[in-house]
Amino acid sequence: MDRLKALGRVLPRVAVAIGAGALLGLAFEPHDHPWLTIIAVPLFLAALNGASAKAGFLIGAGFGITYYAVLVPWLTVIGGDAAIALAILEGLFYAVFGLFATQVLKLKLWMLWIPCLWVATEFAAASIPFGGFPWGRLAWALSDSPVGRLASFVGIPGLSFVVALLGVLVYAVLRLESSMRLRIVALVAGVAIVGGSSLITLSTEGNGKTVTAAMVQGNVPGKGLEFLGRARTVTRNHLAATLDLQKRVEEGTEAKPDVVIWPENSTDIDPFQDPETKADIEEAVKAVGVPILVGAVLDGPGPNERQTTGVVWDPASGPGQIYAKRHPVPFGEYIPFRDQLLPYIKRLEMIGRQTAPGKVPGVMPIRGVTYGDVICFELAYDNVISDVVKGGAQVLVVQTNNATYGGTGQPEQQFAITRMRAIETGRTVLIASTSGISGVIQPTGKVEHKSGQFVRDVYVANVPIRDTETLAIKLGGWPQWILTGLGILGIVLALVARRRRREDGPEAPPAPTRSREKVPA
Repeated sequence: MDRLKALGRVLPRVAVAIGAGALLGLAFEPHDHPWLTIIAVPLFLAALNGASAKAGFLIGAGFGITYYAVLVPWLTVIGGDAAIALAILEGLFYAVFGLFATQVLKLKLWMLWIPCLWVATEFAAASIPFGGFPWGRLAWALSDSPVGRLASFVGIPGLSFVVALLGVLVYAVLRLESSMRLRIVALVAGVAIVGGSSLITLSTEGNGKTVTAAMVQGNVPGKGLEFLGRARTVTRNHLAATLDLQKRVEEGTEAKPDVVIWPENSTDIDPFQDPETKADIEEAVKAVGVPILVGAVLDGPGPNERQTTGVVWDPASGPGQIYAKRHPVPFGEYIPFRDQLLPYIKRLEMIGRQTAPGKVPGVMPIRGVTYGDVICFELAYDNVISDVVKGGAQVLVVQTNNATYGGTGQPEQQFAITRMRAIETGRTVLIASTSGISGVIQPTGKVEHKSGQFVRDVYVANVPIRDTETLAIKLGGWPQWILTGLGILGIVLALVARRRRREDGPEAPPAPTRSREKVPA
């Protein structure tokens, strides 16, 4: 009976947390309601406040699972079971957050510890297992918000801290236990953060030089890449689009590019092994007369392995520098525990050969300009971006293939993440996709060009070359490490305080006073 009563008390809190998780999912593309972040966070905290640690785990699980179910429904293209498994896995990180947050909320400085704990949760989710999945960070929702400009100074982890802090400040204003003084402080702090952010002006100026680049979206016959004939069609689509670009250049209706960018999987057949594919690429390169950065799947380096790469193909010297994707997608490009899982999950056989990760950053010097090549999902990983910019990248390039997820909202989410990377790094980002979304994003996060999906699109842009590093790049991973450390410190202090409360126990009532009786002689 006691357990049923306890469950009855927890379930309304779980329901509130589920609602908060759904609202947070709607803050992101393709729904794009970033203001919901500062409603969802305080609603989640309200559900946790006053709950036990065990209840906090259930409340956090309800929040996290719902959040990811709304955020990444596009994974159902792979399978409903895959989408459910990912939502549960990522939801467990917020279950742990909820467990500890119930205790951290009792601390005097809870307004500091809670957003730090949020950053620690995002850091854990972005790191484990199998390299993590950093798709659900609060910062990604802010590409159109003035607050998003702070990413140039504090990076993506620091921006997530600011967003969580704004949610905490809203909660502090509405929390019943808050004093009037605390409410005023929270309100002033929130207004100062939002108002101060709107005053930030980000520069688009380069080092005085520019480069003209062409992004080629050749389109695909359908969703995904399946058979050899289809792969050849994709390559020839990009060849045809490139030849058409050169025709317009010769007619004088288009500027001649210094470099042409083809997307990830623009050839799904190794051009070093297949003469027909190699001939298609060389025809395109000789036609435009400038290097093409080709997205190619190469055989090796080991048996039954492949690599997703960007290959610089020069019209005079042929193929040169190669960047191999450093962060392939688990269960999408390779199978962890392959030998153990394949006998039980036959669908995994569709993945084919294991994708071997590259070892070095995609720093690609091409005719006097240094490009930072990033391939598809790995743009969500901080170290991949930091390494290319610190390696000297003056312009960022994203080669991607979103054909499998076309029309699901995933391409829009990835485009928003790319916009935040432009702000964080202060670099122009050139995006080439097989089927969309391709485009050009300025260093301020402003969209210069955005293609449609499942259409041919060729866009030529003249963009600034930039050498200066933003404060976010200079700081590197320090904001994330410091904020995560503070989050862990908050947990330790909360657990120590909890132990002291248990040891002290309930305060004993004062003993009644007795009058001293006079003893007769």
